[in-house]
Amino acid sequence: MGSELEMKRYRLQFYGSVQGVGFRYTARHAASMYRLTGYVRNEYDGSVTCEVQGDNDAIDAFIRALNQGRYIDISYVDKTVMQVVEDERGFEVRY
Repeated sequence: MGSELEMKRYRLQFYGSVQGVGFRYTARHAASMYRLTGYVRNEYDGSVTCEVQGDNDAIDAFIRALNQGRYIDISYVDKTVMQVVEDERGFEVRY
């Protein structure tokens, strides 16, 4: 990752075929691959919420990796800028 000035955090709300298709585990793997922190969790409305933190290039690569998931079909992503969480160390699947 780059300097602190390049650090970004987004809340991503994914819609489409995103539950029951390995989305959260694909997200955890991609986050690890691109050294991102945050979390991912299923929502009751069938969407998936993800907060992801890192540099913009890594976050863009993370989203591209999710779009390549075998059974994942993302129809829409709502992206909201969030406050960076200092000292966050990992990426977790929440239930």
